[in-house]
Amino acid sequence: MTLHEHATPAEKVAAMGSLPAKVDVKAPLVSQEALTEGVFKLTAVAPSIALRAMPGQFVQVGVNRGGTLLRRPLGIAEADPATGHVSLIYRVAGKGTLALSQLKPGDEIKLLGPLGHGFSTKAKKPLLVGGGMGLSPLLYAAGYLLGHKTETDVLMGGRTEKELFWQQLFKECAKNIHLTTDDGSLGTKGFVTTILPELLKENGYDLVIACGPEIMMKNVAKVCKEHDVPCEVSLERRMGCGLGACLSCSIDTVSGRRKVCKDGPVFPAEEVFF
Repeated sequence: MTLHEHATPAEKVAAMGSLPAKVDVKAPLVSQEALTEGVFKLTAVAPSIALRAMPGQFVQVGVNRGGTLLRRPLGIAEADPATGHVSLIYRVAGKGTLALSQLKPGDEIKLLGPLGHGFSTKAKKPLLVGGGMGLSPLLYAAGYLLGHKTETDVLMGGRTEKELFWQQLFKECAKNIHLTTDDGSLGTKGFVTTILPELLKENGYDLVIACGPEIMMKNVAKVCKEHDVPCEVSLERRMGCGLGACLSCSIDTVSGRRKVCKDGPVFPAEEVFF
């Protein structure tokens, strides 16, 4: 089936079987929004990526200014096949992401993707657990699953109330939102694992999807194992190419040496050596 400019969403989905799994495109920005200090949400027009993207996948991002952002991996926060919009949420952490944050609507970025293997989407009652920028791909997961008639609960943690601006983003796509903060300024005082055992006992989740700091995912996986609930984790590693060629993101797993960019970034928790 040939994909044409005015194809309906259904036609586009039907055509996916004949399309390459990933594309390399120039994508004009439609918006750039500061969500909190140092954290931005960027939305670009990339229909060919929006059509293909699944929750948990990522793109390699390049910009023409700054000279330092060479295909930086960023998780997909939103993808809308109907509008062709793809959104990325990122924190300014160096010269490259600073250059990215200075782009304006109409400026172009380079996007290679979607890349990697994403989250399972077959669970009937999933719980999403995240912290920090790990909540970005979970936002896409929640929106995607809701669009496919699966409601999700979200458990998010932060050091302070200020870090949980994410709850406003999840309001439209999550059924229940549970909050923890290290200092007790919002939600339960403690870590996500402070209330995770109780949530697992009371709610009958059939899958936990975790993304965030590695120590958080390690502890979440431990609690899930104790309660016999399957758990997936999304790993973050430095990536040179995002295609599995440079081996810079290789890790050891129970199944041997694996590449986070190609075999992941999502793995069953029991496969990973934390």
